[in-house]
Amino acid sequence: MPDVFNAFLLVYAGLFPIINPIGSAPIFLGLTSSCSEAERNTLAGKVAINSIFLLAGSMFVGSHLLVFFGITLPVVRIAGGLVVAAFGWKLLQSGVTPDDQHTARPDKSTSVDSFYPLTMPLTVGPGGISVAIALGSQRPSGDHEWTHIMMLSGAAILGILAIALTVFICYRFADRIIAMLGRNGTNVVVRLSAFILLCIGIQILWTGTRTLIAGG
Repeated sequence: MPDVFNAFLLVYAGLFPIINPIGSAPIFLGLTSSCSEAERNTLAGKVAINSIFLLAGSMFVGSHLLVFFGITLPVVRIAGGLVVAAFGWKLLQSGVTPDDQHTARPDKSTSVDSFYPLTMPLTVGPGGISVAIALGSQRPSGDHEWTHIMMLSGAAILGILAIALTVFICYRFADRIIAMLGRNGTNVVVRLSAFILLCIGIQILWTGTRTLIAGG
């Protein structure tokens, strides 16, 4: 039982800092500013569900796919870092969409894709995918009993579900948290979060490049 709890804690504690649902909530609110509250709540639920499948797929299948295609983890980090940096730069330039756009077009709401960019790379970026793949590669096999492996795998899934629930709660109530800041305050938070996201993308890119050079 301690191993099961440790597996759950390892997955949750390993994914939480890199996914950072609290820091991503203002960006989520800015990207969905043209949506109604009901649409935003629906998107929050879809993002949480997408995150479950993306993280679980990365954890249990990701390492095998990398081996199959001959792709190394540093290359994934370089490509993912470019995506995150580009997304952060674009968001840093655009900022928050004014609320007037939503009131000026009450009959039309801008269609926002729940997968891109809300799920990837905003919520589950290359950093989260890399961590999930790394955690999946550490799963016990071979000499361990089948029941023990299944229990640890179940604990890992529970950790992913807990992360997805945290994402849903942070995104679901993002408007109430940001409402205290007002439009200008929200714009500042979104731009600051976008700058941090840009820095994270560059850091992921540099880590992959440095690992690739050191390995070569």
